[in-house]
Amino acid sequence: MNTLLEVSGVSVSFDGFRAINNLSLQIAEPELRAVIGPNGAGKTTFMDIVTGKTRPDTGRVLWGEKSVSLLSMSESRIARAGIGRKFQKPTVFEAQTVRENLAMALRNPRGPFKVLFYREGSAAAGRIAALADEIGLSDALQRPAGELSHGQKQWLEIGMLLAQEPRLLLVDEPAAGMTLIERERTTELLQRAARTRAVIVVEHDMDFVRRLGCKVTVLHEGAVLAEGSLDHVTQNRDVIDVYLGR
Repeated sequence: MNTLLEVSGVSVSFDGFRAINNLSLQIAEPELRAVIGPNGAGKTTFMDIVTGKTRPDTGRVLWGEKSVSLLSMSESRIARAGIGRKFQKPTVFEAQTVRENLAMALRNPRGPFKVLFYREGSAAAGRIAALADEIGLSDALQRPAGELSHGQKQWLEIGMLLAQEPRLLLVDEPAAGMTLIERERTTELLQRAARTRAVIVVEHDMDFVRRLGCKVTVLHEGAVLAEGSLDHVTQNRDVIDVYLGR
């Protein structure tokens, strides 16, 4: 496995508060990684830095085989380079069908006239069918996205990100508000996606993290506190103290 993302010595402060403090971690390709930590640990800021929304004060963020710096790139350029992010609240086009949502997300020429006169070819139709199967929405392709359950909307948004063929997928609390069955299917979806790319799941729910069965990075006060399997990190005295507020 090759290193896809390398965060090295990254720090960032907001109004004197150090949100990220000399953070260093590496993500391989392919890999499934869970990032956990108490509120204020720096999880969201970490994702903001990787996607270009926040610029760190110090440190390096290197991407891909050529170790390109993400810090010199705009958010849109980072997205085009292969980094996709799913926020906690699903953002799908509710008036459009599941098929239309997936079609709009496909990695197609993006000029205004190309979008205006877009016709779905056989290759696109095949890709949409494959995506719908992957996210478990094959039977819902003709349904308006607004009619889907909360969990199904989450899957659709993950499908829309997968349509853009990212090499790294950042997923924020995917299990929040889901039924037990939806959580199980979400686990399977993320595990499948991580067979061919890097997937980072930021999550509070320890039961869901255990289901993922992957390496865990624990953040605390903007730095890595512990890393390893969930059993390994939850037996770490520092992690226990942080989570129990000692």
